[in-house]
Formats: sequence, structure tokens, C-alpha cells
Amino acid sequence: MRKWIWGALIIASVVLLMGAYTGWIPLSPVEVWGFITGATCVLLVVEQNIWNFPVGIANNIFFIMLFLSSRLYGDMGLQVIYVALGIHGWHQWLHGGVNHTMLRVSRLRLQEGVTLAVIGLAATTGLTYYFIRIHDAAPFLDALTTVLSLIAQYLLNRKRLENWYVWITADVFYIGLYMYKHLYLTAVLYALFIGMCLAGLAAWKRSLREEAVPATEEVLA
Repeated sequence: MRKWIWGALIIASVVLLMGAYTGWIPLSPVEVWGFITGATCVLLVVEQNIWNFPVGIANNIFFIMLFLSSRLYGDMGLQVIYVALGIHGWHQWLHGGVNHTMLRVSRLRLQEGVTLAVIGLAATTGLTYYFIRIHDAAPFLDALTTVLSLIAQYLLNRKRLENWYVWITADVFYIGLYMYKHLYLTAVLYALFIGMCLAGLAAWKRSLREEAVPATEEVLA
């Protein structure tokens, strides 16, 4: 990842934190910290850096507090699950490869994709009705984004290339949801996530091609 992106993130983080804590920017410090840790986490995922997991867990904690205050119970519960998935993914990336080596980028299998699609449809339907009963602020959007995010995180933990497509889809819906709840900085964060996801998709495709070349050469030898 180019150094200027990290530099821009550091400068933006300092400005936003100063503004939030002094009051000259009408933003919650919790939302700002969620923005900083979220952006940092995605940049680390793009680079396939294992530190994305502890940073991501910190991001989950900030968003638990933020979504609780906004009555987005699905998103709040999702962050709790993310903590557990983050720990699992951390282990998978380190030891989930062949002979317990580091996991490499791979493609989604057809059967796996169909199974996830069926589970996703059923889970979204069930969660929507549940969120209606508990007076969630946006039942369908909250359910849909929750399910899409869980599927994307599963694919990320498995280092499937297709995780980026699911994240992009989820982020589009998240932007609308957070604009509706006046969480404008978080909406901006998810707009930035889409750009980062596109960069991640390109980077992981390159990684997949580079890993395939040595394997092909080994077979020919």
C-alpha cells in the first residue's frame, strides 16, 4: 500500500480526534475512533497483514458502543460476533494453510457459494421479522447488512477472493443505513471502504496469479 494513503489516514485521524474532543467538529469521539480503526483494519487486510485482526477487534468494540446508542441492534450484535470471528480468522491466517502453514488466497467453490446464498436468504428473512418485533430502527437493512457482513467475514477468514465482492455489496447498503441514522462520518467511512475493497480485490487477484505461477512451474519441472 502506498505510503501516501497511510499518511493521509494519520493526518485525517489527528484532525478528526482534535475536532471531536474539542467540540469544533460535531462528531462523537467513539464514532471517530470507529472510523480510524475501521480504515486501518481494511488497509491492513488489503496488504494481507495479520495485524488487521487485533485492529479489527478494537474497531468492533467502538462500534458496539456506537450502535447501541443508535438502536441498531443487529449491527451491535454483529460486532460481538465479529470479535469471535476475528480471533478465529487470526488463527486461520496463521495456521489454516497446507500442513498448518499460513493460509493463501483461494477462490470460492460453487457448492460453498450456493450454500452461503441459501443460508443468507433464510437468515435475512428471519432476522428482519425479529428486528421488527424488537423495534429496530431499520429492520430489513439491519438484517441484510448483518447477514452480508457475516458471510463476507467467513470468506475473509477463509481467504477467499470473493469476500471483496460481498463486502462491496454490504457497504453500499451500509452507506444508506448510516445516512438514514445521521451517522455521517460512518457513512463516509463505508464509502471509503468501497474504494479500499476495489484495491483489495485487485491486490488479491495479483497474489492469486503470483501463487499459481510457481505451482505451474513445479508441475512442469
